Amino acid sequence: MFLTKFDPFQELRNLEKKMSMSFPSLSPEGSLSSFVPVVNTREGEFAYHVEVDLPGVKKEDISIDVKDNVLTISGERKYKNEVDKDDYYRCESSYGKFQRSFTLPKDADAENINASTENGELEVVIPKLAKSSDAKKIEVK
Repeated sequence: MFLTKFDPFQELRNLEKKMSMSFPSLSPEGSLSSFVPVVNTREGEFAYHVEVDLPGVKKEDISIDVKDNVLTISGERKYKNEVDKDDYYRCESSYGKFQRSFTLPKDADAENINASTENGELEVVIPKLAKSSDAKKIEVK
């Protein structure tokens, strides 16, 4: 016999998902579909890495800003897939603006952040400030 954890709200979540797919104009974002990119973050020895999945987003539609120690990645996806064959026509479009913000760690070097995009994936590299391993000698006057 298997025990299953009962979730009384699962049916409501399923219904909400079906309704938003059937009637996109009822979604909070309005008639445009929402787009929330998947983000992975990791810490390396010399830098922090933020990897953002942005399929269908052109490099020109991505904006990266740093203000008050907060890194903000924003942009817009405009995607259209059109198939026109002899016996049928299909047009699928996906649009949406997105914005993700991250508070930078204290040891982040905000002046030397760099970013690159390839094959629908954006990588932002945030270098760490060099730590001084030498003890500082203070002269007594």
